[in-house]
Amino acid sequence: MEEHLTAHEDVTPMANTATGPLQGIRILDCTQAIAGPWSTMMLGDLGADVIKVEAPRGDLQRPMAPYTREDKERSYGGSFSTYNRNKRGIVLDFNKAEDKEQFLALVETADAVVENMRAGVMDNLGLGWETLRERNPRLVYGAIRGFGDPRTGASPHADWPAYDVIAQAMGGLVSQNGNGPENRIQVGPFIGDIYPGTIGAMGVLAALFHAQRTGEGQFVDVAMVDSIMALAEMGVMRYSYLGRPDTPPSGNRNDFAVPFDVFETKDGSMAIAAPTDHHWQELATAMGHPEWGADEDKATIRARVLNREPLDKALTEWAKDRTNQEILDLIGGKVPCGPVNLPGDLFSDPHVEAREMLVAVEQPSGRPIVQVASPIKMTKTPTGIHRRAPRLGEHTDEVLGEIDVLRGRFD
Repeated sequence: MEEHLTAHEDVTPMANTATGPLQGIRILDCTQAIAGPWSTMMLGDLGADVIKVEAPRGDLQRPMAPYTREDKERSYGGSFSTYNRNKRGIVLDFNKAEDKEQFLALVETADAVVENMRAGVMDNLGLGWETLRERNPRLVYGAIRGFGDPRTGASPHADWPAYDVIAQAMGGLVSQNGNGPENRIQVGPFIGDIYPGTIGAMGVLAALFHAQRTGEGQFVDVAMVDSIMALAEMGVMRYSYLGRPDTPPSGNRNDFAVPFDVFETKDGSMAIAAPTDHHWQELATAMGHPEWGADEDKATIRARVLNREPLDKALTEWAKDRTNQEILDLIGGKVPCGPVNLPGDLFSDPHVEAREMLVAVEQPSGRPIVQVASPIKMTKTPTGIHRRAPRLGEHTDEVLGEIDVLRGRFD
């Protein structure tokens, strides 16, 4: 089955031009891998002019698979394609004095610089925050690092490298994810990169707002480990309230609400969450037991938590005798529920189609590929994908040619 080869024909096309509320904002993107590029991708989706600055060797993510079978050029693989859309690409060698000076000239035209190198790397190149703000006092400098930057808090691990799984582990997410104390696992998607990247974009936006009001730039520091701590804050809350140093993984269930789990069905799996008494009454009726909505050992959320095992067993038996669609027909819109979608299922999901969450994006070579659109929807300044990821250095001459025109844009 090769339906994916024509999937781009049935999804939303790319926008013709940049849209979004950040039009007119100029971002210099000195990032690579995932966390940093994701952050600047979000700003690009919101309409910013993002200029990706790469060394002559290119972003380390650029050559990583997958590729489409039709792609003969192989300028970049699938991950780079997604995380670097809506950007123009230039090449500068920061080991060369003339290229460093060109970068500093670009800084004078920019609203923000974002980088995700280890602490001290840009400083050692002579391109750190203190140097850049001398050239542009309004500049926002965003840094996304594994353990943050000494300017806001000197971690003993400040110079350690970090990747997704490290952030998930040290931030407390791995310990809370899985099916039990002996089965602690990382989250599959690169959430240890993507969530810090999202927080980084939020921090840069807040600093840009401040700069526009006051003319004052600032340094924005986001640590990957800190971000995952914030995402997995439930463990800290439980320790503070209950003195539990360990919040063991509970699989798909919720320790404080019943039913709240994923249940196997005849043709897949279904998430069902009925934590409120009203939702429970609706579910009990659909299961053929309306009396359960009033029974003393089931009527309240506390009673259901204390009586978890027989209730989960009853719902498990009920669900496995029905298809996903049969369950949706019974409780959809009445009780929070939804099928466990495989990635391929999203291409025929009516919600996804209505929200225009899949977009066909042109490539330098071969067929268009499908990417997930921005989840931020706006009525006046809509987000969108208008530009594929750049070839290495594709826009160098174009961008450098704009320097003299854009210098002094804040005067």
